[in-house]
Amino acid sequence: MPAMRETGAGTLLFTTGGGSVDPVPMLGNVHAAGAALRNWVINLGKELAGSGVHAAHVAINVWIGDGGPGGYPTATSEEIAPLYWDLHENRDRSEAVFNA
Repeated sequence: MPAMRETGAGTLLFTTGGGSVDPVPMLGNVHAAGAALRNWVINLGKELAGSGVHAAHVAINVWIGDGGPGGYPTATSEEIAPLYWDLHENRDRSEAVFNA
């Protein structure tokens, strides 16, 4: 990150599961860790504001690929990838949630 700040350019994208935004009790321990990372990234984005370096969090609220639990929404990496590109290109928000 120091090199990014020095050049005034760069994008940092961090990913967690959807439970970092909307946790469920069964996965509370993992979701607590994801929520902590989410909070850190959002605050990192505030710290980097105006520096040319953008930090954002992506919460993926689907099973990626085939073979997920019955009834759980799925998506392919090709469906999810444009969200990352949008965050990198537009730099207009510090968080995005991908839902099916």
